[in-house]
Amino acid sequence: MLASTVVLLAGCTTTTTSGGSPAPDGGESATSAGTAATTASATTGCGSRVETGSLPDWADAGFSGDARIPHVFSAKGDIVAALFAHPLRQDRKDGSNNKILWVARASTTSPDPTSPATLVITATLDGTDTTVTREVDGGPGPSIIDMPRAGCWHLDLRWSGHTDTMDLVYAP
Repeated sequence: MLASTVVLLAGCTTTTTSGGSPAPDGGESATSAGTAATTASATTGCGSRVETGSLPDWADAGFSGDARIPHVFSAKGDIVAALFAHPLRQDRKDGSNNKILWVARASTTSPDPTSPATLVITATLDGTDTTVTREVDGGPGPSIIDMPRAGCWHLDLRWSGHTDTMDLVYAP
């Protein structure tokens, strides 16, 4: 699964559809990165830290050497968001995009066969009732995830019978 995830990096796609809940990080020790993310996290109560240490072994397939890319762990630690754009931005005037590689930890139990393979992200802007849904076809993998406003977004993540949560900060 991880090998196919990395192969898909060349074709990042996202479809848009509508939510979320807060999540602390569940990752390995490392320091926060990015003053925008740190400031937004401190002022909004955003619970998931951007880590800068090595990716865990289960998430580093396709990366070479000591893979150090900004990343955010979900609350349960079952999925990680590798941030190819950091900080994430609500408006990217430089032409770049909010590329995120979602890597799920291999499960010891088989996924629910009735659940779609799509990663469904229901995001809610902290302190508001603004809710959006983003979908990553094929389940966790490469994506471009944009949000309509800057701030801390609480994400509910659902894929192949699994659920988890995390927070992502989008700078203005």
